[in-house]
Amino acid sequence: MIVERNTDTIAIVERFFTAIDRLKADKIIRGTKTITNRYGMSRWNLLTMKKDMSHSGQFRAAWMMYLVRDYGVSAHWLLTGEGEFYQRGLSAEKVKKLQINCKTK
Repeated sequence: MIVERNTDTIAIVERFFTAIDRLKADKIIRGTKTITNRYGMSRWNLLTMKKDMSHSGQFRAAWMMYLVRDYGVSAHWLLTGEGEFYQRGLSAEKVKKLQINCKTK
């Protein structure tokens, strides 16, 4: 049996927040509120978790899926921290263009 190390979970959660920061820096989203409104997430809970990773038990795997599916973030990077930030063939500019037609889930 493999036991998950809490440090591994925290590293993934940290990359999730790094991805949100990168999407903001790349001007793909305006801020955290863009994500929380779009997916019905509690902004307060998300910001609390970002400040204190001991709350990482509240993290939901689906949140990673949203970044991968809707914003082109590399799942490999998100889970391991290795490789490119965006999926192969995507860039910030291409993801921005895709967002123009995507207003809801």
